[in-house]
This record gives sequence, C-alpha cells and structure tokens, in this order.
Amino acid sequence: MKKMIFSASICLFFVANSFAQNATTTSNTPLAPPVVVNPNAPKIMFKENEFDFKSVEEGPKVTHEFLFTNKGKEALVLSNVKASCGCTTPVWPKEPILPGQEGRILVTYNTAGRPGPFTKTITITSNADEPNKVITIRGAVTSVPEKNTVPIKEGNMLSPDNQ
Repeated sequence: MKKMIFSASICLFFVANSFAQNATTTSNTPLAPPVVVNPNAPKIMFKENEFDFKSVEEGPKVTHEFLFTNKGKEALVLSNVKASCGCTTPVWPKEPILPGQEGRILVTYNTAGRPGPFTKTITITSNADEPNKVITIRGAVTSVPEKNTVPIKEGNMLSPDNQ
C-alpha cells in the first residue's frame, strides 16, 4: 500500500510539473526560474534608433533628440539612460509615459578635443517588454585648422615702412 501511494504521488508530481512548464514563460538560462511575460507591458518604439551627425567641426557640443512612443498598455518608466562614455550626455523624462504618449531623449556629444569618427551608444533601461534598448549616434569630427601665427619679438615689429 505504501508503494502504491508513493508511486501515485510521483505520477502527480510529474503531471503537475508538465502543466507548469506549458504556461507562458521565458527563461534566459536553464537554471533560472521562469519569468512570466506581461502581455500589457509597455513597449518603447523609437522613430529612429540611430542618428548620423555626418561631419561636425571640433569644439561645440552637438545634440540630437530621439523621439519615442509608449505602444504598450501600461505606463512606461525609464529607470536609467546611460551613455557608453563621458563625452556623451543623455537627458530623459523622469515621469511615467502613459500608453500612446510620446517622450524624448536628448543626447549631447562633446566634440572638443575629439577629432575623427565616433560611434556612441546609449542604453535605455525601463519596465518595457524589452527592458534594455540601445540607440546610437555617430559622425565625424573635423579638426579646426590652426592659424599660422609668427611670434613678434619686441622691437622687431614689421611696419609698411620697414618691409
């Protein structure tokens, strides 16, 4: 009798386990617990994922505005927006973006002392169905030509009379 109860409980365990695995879940690793997918989760949709500044002169800061819309059914909250380096500064909305509303992320790149091509990524962390989203800026910084100046020694100034 004990063997029969033990066998029945083992069978019930396997049946219950198979039903649990058929639920809508995702898992990144085989050992991680399953994560239930929220069908109402916010969805962040950018009008563009990349922006090319093309050619910009060295010195000034350049800024681009990335527009996005919450296409989900719940409020979108951006918990962090981080650039790949300190020369790039993002500014993002701290308040929730309701379903159907638009938001904007301003990305500023400091060109001073950075001649040459650049590609910088900005990682957005949020409560969206895709929790980490990456947008990119790129371009090429052209050096400002140095002016050729000749130092003038005191008492050795050139004037129209002594040229």
